Amino acid sequence: MVIIILAAVIALIIGFGVSGKRSISVTALTSPGNIGQSGLLGCTFEPDIRMGSIAIRWAKAGVAGLVHEFRGGKDHLQEQDAEFQGRTAVFAEQVMGGNASLELRDVKLSDAGTYRCSVTTSRGSGVAELQYQTGAFSTPNVQVENSSSGDTLQCEAPRWFPRPTVHWTAYSHTGKCLPRAANTSYEQNAENITLKVVSLLHNITANATYTCVIENSIAKATGDIKVTDFSITRGTNLQLVNLNAESASSSLPACHWMLLLPAFLLSL
Repeated sequence: MVIIILAAVIALIIGFGVSGKRSISVTALTSPGNIGQSGLLGCTFEPDIRMGSIAIRWAKAGVAGLVHEFRGGKDHLQEQDAEFQGRTAVFAEQVMGGNASLELRDVKLSDAGTYRCSVTTSRGSGVAELQYQTGAFSTPNVQVENSSSGDTLQCEAPRWFPRPTVHWTAYSHTGKCLPRAANTSYEQNAENITLKVVSLLHNITANATYTCVIENSIAKATGDIKVTDFSITRGTNLQLVNLNAESASSSLPACHWMLLLPAFLLSL
């Protein structure tokens, strides 16, 4: 009988913690931030329809003040660090559904670091951490330049940081790979951080598809151009590096709001 009671007490402590509240699931996920644009630090938790009991606190390692605090349905920014003033917001209308994500406006290179999303509700509390990377990335524009010495492809992207690598691939209409060497240059932009990338591929031939690939540690972008005797077809693609997120687990799944990420990526 004593053993049964002891086991029950241990189970209660595990489920609810010493404070009497159970741990809730909080999950964080992010994509790299693009300097000068808006970024998203994703965080979800188990939904709670009692808005008055929900408190969300965002903090950054090494920063004395808070990044953002939201509780009782309102922002509480008295303890917000000066570095983040006027640049943060939560999605208040989605909080009860389990969305604690943070919008970070005008992303700076110095915003990179470790962030902690802490959530308390009527059901309990939980914490998740994420690593936020910052840099610059943009989709390239590929076009044909005609000259008497032969046709040239120019691949140009306005903003990258850290300095990316660039390479080209080329395939004939039969699928055969055509080895290509290009001349690539980097020009620093006015803010002295990001780089303009220009890559030239000379002596191209018709009836082939060429791809310019630009990538660094946080993003990879491609620009495709299909050249025939009669037409030119273009396409672009941008992929961001997703870092593994840490979460405080529980038996109940969190409601994920990662549909928000594409909305920010489309604005890049």
